[in-house]
Amino acid sequence: MNKGLATTLVALAGTFGAAAHAQSSVTLYGTLDTGIDYISNQKTASGGKSNWMMESGNISTDRWGLRGNEDLGGGLSAVFDLENGFNIDSGKFSNGGDEFGRQAWVGIASKQWGTVTMGRQYDFLVDFVAPLSATGSGFGGNIADHPFDNDNLNNDLRMNNALKFRSATYDGFTVGGAYAFSNAAGGFSNNNAYSLGAQWAGGPFNLALAYLQVNQPGGVNQPANTGGAVSSSDGDATFTGARQRILGAAGRYTFGAASVGLVFTRTMLDDPHQITQGGAYSTLNGDMLTFNNYELNARYAITPTFSLGGSYTFTDGHFSDDGRSVAPKWNQFMLQADYALSRRTDLYLEGVYQHVSGADGIAVLGNASIYSLAASSSDRQAVVAMGIRHKF
Repeated sequence: MNKGLATTLVALAGTFGAAAHAQSSVTLYGTLDTGIDYISNQKTASGGKSNWMMESGNISTDRWGLRGNEDLGGGLSAVFDLENGFNIDSGKFSNGGDEFGRQAWVGIASKQWGTVTMGRQYDFLVDFVAPLSATGSGFGGNIADHPFDNDNLNNDLRMNNALKFRSATYDGFTVGGAYAFSNAAGGFSNNNAYSLGAQWAGGPFNLALAYLQVNQPGGVNQPANTGGAVSSSDGDATFTGARQRILGAAGRYTFGAASVGLVFTRTMLDDPHQITQGGAYSTLNGDMLTFNNYELNARYAITPTFSLGGSYTFTDGHFSDDGRSVAPKWNQFMLQADYALSRRTDLYLEGVYQHVSGADGIAVLGNASIYSLAASSSDRQAVVAMGIRHKF
């Protein structure tokens, strides 16, 4: 073969290979986070004890995932995401042992209109409101979550069997809606869910509003459907009962190296049966359980690699059952220092203090409880976490 022709063919093959690669891609990604925690009080059989322990996912839950995109032409793409959660300290799966317990979905994306996806997915409180909070995808992460993660800003709840639409962004404005099927024959509303949301980002301001409703969350009402839209079989449901409704709104203002955020959420649970505390379900039978969460958060980058942040959350609760009504209240403070060793690796020191009052002897509500750590034997608990986080 002519040497010049051979050189041309090699060059063309390289060009076509590069084009094919650009049109279809699969990305491996993940987060590794672990640290040493001091907990001031944890309930044991012999009373409250302090504890030093290694804890996986103080800020960001450990995960790895595969994210894909295939260019279909005409501004359309096929997209998917498979994401596994695990405990880096033990190597075990999280999410009740589900292989892709954090996310598992596939769909079609349009540059002009938005994205339609189907599978196991997050609601719009997680997508739109949580990033403006200190908890969840906010800088404070898991141990900064609101009591019992009652508003799902720490994204403990996911929707199975979900059909979801998220619009393209127009002049900073994005909207979305999702519906999750119960998949139960003759039980359309036996553990189904839907969510709506909107966000706007313009200059230094970010605003978000979202709503989530789950009918028979956890599916423990008869006939049981524990594996429906919000599963209790893998601990996905943060509460079980007749109906769960969450409304959330948030705003953030960024000026220079600093940001300040305000968050309000309201959670209402009809006919509560169970509540998650310390990583397990506790019985709480009643007529109504509500939470109003008010959060103020702020963060300041002292240098490009070192930042300080904090938040204060006041939670006003109400629980009623046969002839009894109590009004528990939670005051929670969080402070954090974070130092970036590189673009992907950082060190953190974070402390959280929680005080509960007004529970009138109802232990599951009156015992302080931070994140999924074992609850306190009293109305107070403090956690100090020192750790390392790496993203890839």
